[in-house]
Amino acid sequence: MKAFEQNIRKVEPYVPGEQPQGQVIKLNTNENPYPPAPGVLEAMQNLEAHMDTLRLYPDPTSDCLVEALADYYGVEKERVFVGVGSDDVLSMCFLTFFNSDKPIFFPDITYSFYKVWAELYRIPYECKAVDKDFRMIKEDYYGENGGVIFPNPNAPTSLYEDLEFVEDIIRHNQDVIVIVDEAYIDFAGHSALELIDKYDNLIVTQTFSKARSMAGMRIGYAIGSPLLIKYLNDAKYSFNSYTMNKTSLVYGTAAVKDRGYFDETIHKIVETREWAAEEFAKLGFVFPKPSGNFIFVSHPDYDARELFEALKAEGIYVRYWGSRRIEQYMRVTVGTRAEMETLFDFLRKYIADRG
Repeated sequence: MKAFEQNIRKVEPYVPGEQPQGQVIKLNTNENPYPPAPGVLEAMQNLEAHMDTLRLYPDPTSDCLVEALADYYGVEKERVFVGVGSDDVLSMCFLTFFNSDKPIFFPDITYSFYKVWAELYRIPYECKAVDKDFRMIKEDYYGENGGVIFPNPNAPTSLYEDLEFVEDIIRHNQDVIVIVDEAYIDFAGHSALELIDKYDNLIVTQTFSKARSMAGMRIGYAIGSPLLIKYLNDAKYSFNSYTMNKTSLVYGTAAVKDRGYFDETIHKIVETREWAAEEFAKLGFVFPKPSGNFIFVSHPDYDARELFEALKAEGIYVRYWGSRRIEQYMRVTVGTRAEMETLFDFLRKYIADRG
């Protein structure tokens, strides 16, 4: 090791899903299979007519998008924070809120970026083991800690916990910040946003990457008390005043305003998910009850890594980790009905050939 390397911060980075090019069926990164709302195209055309505005810095307050989100959720603008995808928002939350000497708590099977951020910012942490059914054990989060974060629905398991369960964890942790990461909530049930008036230590994060079909624009947001949002903005402006580019602000605002298209897309994905779950079950796959836009599957008779590689060879991409406790599971994003039918055609052949 060179002398200067001793003072370099070293972390084991998060490994994102593959982004294959060409004609493939991409079911590995939980993107929405449908295009963004029609209003986004109109916003793009309007922006093209005013290209000269791109020479100027974007609004550092992201006011148009903040206002659209505040209106959509029926909250004050002072309760909304936006960032470059929910990863940026969550990273800023870690930096801002988790500064205790006590460990933060999150599940052992969950979004693997949590551990990366904790190590990057040198935040002590404890991973609380989920049970044999991949469920969180709420009592494990009652102990003294420096903060709590968990996704609902969880990833990669797709399990959703009801609002009573979520509130129980918040109620037992009112002296620290509790973050509920709701990247997939639109495919599930009630949101913890229903609790933000009751608990001033609660932050709820969501994203445009899943339900709003805008993963490529990188838009995420947090909603909480005005005090917590002020702290987030203070940290943001100390880090980068212009985090949101102008195109993301314009297109994101247009997407929020089209409620009808949003509801229609969610309905199609949930409908396809429920059909796909039945098809997986017919083929002998096992999986937790899915509540996101993906299904976490395993087959008792076939090795997950081998099946993953066989799918990939056919141009069908799903997500496989091979991590402890989930080495026999794959996460399959819900695509269009046609994409899922192609997947099941391959799986039926794969199983038949191995008789």
